Amino acid sequence: MLLKMNPNYYAIIPAGVRYSVMKPNAKLLYGEITALANKKGYCFATNKYFAELYSVNKNTISLWIKELKEFGFIEVDLIYKDKQVIERRIGITNINEGYHDKTDEGTTKKQKVNTTSINTTSSSIIKRRIKFEDIVLKITDIDKNTLTDFINYWTETNHTKTKMKFEMEKTFDINLRAKRWESNNKKWNKTSSKSKVLSVFDSHNKAKEMILKLNNK
Repeated sequence: MLLKMNPNYYAIIPAGVRYSVMKPNAKLLYGEITALANKKGYCFATNKYFAELYSVNKNTISLWIKELKEFGFIEVDLIYKDKQVIERRIGITNINEGYHDKTDEGTTKKQKVNTTSINTTSSSIIKRRIKFEDIVLKITDIDKNTLTDFINYWTETNHTKTKMKFEMEKTFDINLRAKRWESNNKKWNKTSSKSKVLSVFDSHNKAKEMILKLNNK
């Protein structure tokens, strides 16, 4: 029987979570956690509760929670009594701090984001990638597939896994780089299409030559 948790009516899934490369169901679980954590800032729901809620097994929930932790979206604290765990608290981290701010009236206002430089001093490369993704995916005049390719290319890490490709550039204006990426992508697609046509034409001519040779024997 599903334990009644009385979650908040609304769930919150910020852009950093929505557009991350996590599994879609992990993102959904994040939203559920925000709904449950609305009053205290954390929730104490068990894996069994989430498993029954989404009709999956507890191991699947463990994997989703692990992924959310690895991306830095949640923190998990275990409460002990007499060396035994009596409660688990799942809290939402301030992963998007620096992107939004609260006004005195409690409404949310957007802060000015400098897209010409990215802070590389963050303790987690995952958090830096999420910030990069968040900025890139706010570009509205380039299609999402092109932006995704752009993200995947520029967030490739070095061999020590300490820096991403875009962080190793002397200057990196995201908007200009994305526009250039889109332009080069269109040129490449045109060239690729022409090459395919020429390849088919060449194969057709070779086949005709072979038939003529066979007929002349």
